[in-house]
Amino acid sequence: MGARWTVARVLALAPDAGAARAARGLANPRTWSDLGSTSSLVWGKCQGSARSPYQVTVDLTEPSFRCTCPSRKFPCKHGLALLLMWAAGDGSVAEDAGPADWVAPAAPRKDPAKPDPEAQARRLAERESLMSAGIDDFELWLHDLVRQGLATARRQPPGFWDTAAARLVDAQLPGLADRVRAAGAEVHARADWAPHLLGELGRWYLAVRAWRRRAELDEAALGDLRTVLGWARRRDEIGDRVTDRWWVVGLSQEEDERLLSQRTWLYGERTGETVVLLDFAAAGQALKVAHVLGSVVDGEIARYPGGSPRRALLTGDEHKVTPGSGLPHATDVRTALAQAAGWLAGNPWLRRVPLALAGMTVVPGEPPLLVDADGTALTLAPDTDVWQLLALSGGHPVPVFGEWIDERLHPLSVQVEDRLVAL
Repeated sequence: MGARWTVARVLALAPDAGAARAARGLANPRTWSDLGSTSSLVWGKCQGSARSPYQVTVDLTEPSFRCTCPSRKFPCKHGLALLLMWAAGDGSVAEDAGPADWVAPAAPRKDPAKPDPEAQARRLAERESLMSAGIDDFELWLHDLVRQGLATARRQPPGFWDTAAARLVDAQLPGLADRVRAAGAEVHARADWAPHLLGELGRWYLAVRAWRRRAELDEAALGDLRTVLGWARRRDEIGDRVTDRWWVVGLSQEEDERLLSQRTWLYGERTGETVVLLDFAAAGQALKVAHVLGSVVDGEIARYPGGSPRRALLTGDEHKVTPGSGLPHATDVRTALAQAAGWLAGNPWLRRVPLALAGMTVVPGEPPLLVDADGTALTLAPDTDVWQLLALSGGHPVPVFGEWIDERLHPLSVQVEDRLVAL
């Protein structure tokens, strides 16, 4: 068997929180029959409301899902529940079993570890066709939205945005779907909703045009496009590796009712490269890897295809970890923003830009600011705890690391003497 997935990895595929909850409720062997798995395929029958059980198959190499239920969600709750039982590894899903005749797509019988190239090409073509149809539908929706005017967009009910997002999920474009849902909330929550929505519309339309010209894109641009569309990479596709001493300079956690996620920002001492690690755990559980702010990890990473700053994975199990001494790559605001501009020019869909800033003084007010030695200021995000920053800095200039999002800085860590403190 290949490496068994974690529960967090399975739940991360859920199209929404409702599907995740329903899948956890169905992940009970008593409602299933004919369960089995190989190194690339998991299958089973789930008794639902219909007379005949639903036939469920998951191809782990894509991953791709097939289910005979009528749900329009992708993946449906049955596919997620099947993966949750397989991920549990408690023996309820038999290993190395021969697939039943009804299982589709069929696993290679003689050597299930080797995927069928023709079947993979066929599934890829089917997925790209489905995505292209979804892109065409989304472009019409964008044209209608712009033709009616931005003021009309703010008067739309939540269902307007949710329906558009659901169509994108059906077309296997979950990344765009998430951005559409977020925009539907932001048009009512932000004072600058109009320029923000206009910028998002431009980025969405750019994704539409890029998809149609994907054959002309280089590897980095295609990687960024796949990320914004929500087309996940398999681990065996991540082969760009580099060894360095990686300083852990920033941590950011987010949690909802189904998932805990953490972004860990690393800075390479030799390469001067900034990368981000993503770790996930089911809500209420601890992260498998707990990175320590201010430490230095000596080891190898594998970088995802895309432009800088790239997502990465730590490779191997053993890494030498030593204490660090602050923020090694802090610069003035102008230098940091120049680098950010270069990153955004390469990847216009980049949501979070890491900034390492030297000698920043906190200036309370409306809005609160961080000001460097040259008097160049950055606006702090509205949810920033300004008084914590003031208390840690004592009103003196300090190095600060944070994420630049929508022209606001979200500080993540501050250097106090020779150590980094989380904010």
